Amino acid sequence: MEIPSPTQNNYPTCGTFGSRRAAANPAFESKLRQMALPLAPLVQLTTGAVHPAFPPTLLAFWLLTGEQLDALASFYHQRTPSCWTAQYPCPVSWHAGLTLEEKRRKIGKFIGLRGCETPVAAVLPAMGNVLERIRSERELEEEARRRRAAEEEEEEVRRKMRWYY
Repeated sequence: MEIPSPTQNNYPTCGTFGSRRAAANPAFESKLRQMALPLAPLVQLTTGAVHPAFPPTLLAFWLLTGEQLDALASFYHQRTPSCWTAQYPCPVSWHAGLTLEEKRRKIGKFIGLRGCETPVAAVLPAMGNVLERIRSERELEEEARRRRAAEEEEEEVRRKMRWYY
């Protein structure tokens, strides 16, 4: 029986490390195919040019740095509002102090990637006041309805028993 030497491996002889791992793991192979998906470049409205840092693949999108994301937002008129900002298909609001995750999510939404919508958890704190106001309006409406019903009932009793009043 032949014992393999430490330099030998039992993997199929494919071209790259990624393809050897993919051959052993179908989920990894699927993720590699997904990350290799090409992205259609977005052109600037004023010049028709594509930003040099625009990611050609989904993997390149996930590897963009904060500075590159800022540059993309600026190039496509999203960082500083102008007459061109709202002319893009999915404009986004961009302000100073965004985290890398927020920048990536906003640019992803801007270029049309699915799954880059604002998470519900980020919206709920802002919606808290609105929900409280809606509840209080409903409570006021309910209280007014009850008061009207009581007044109508009292008026009905007065009509029926007008000689006692």
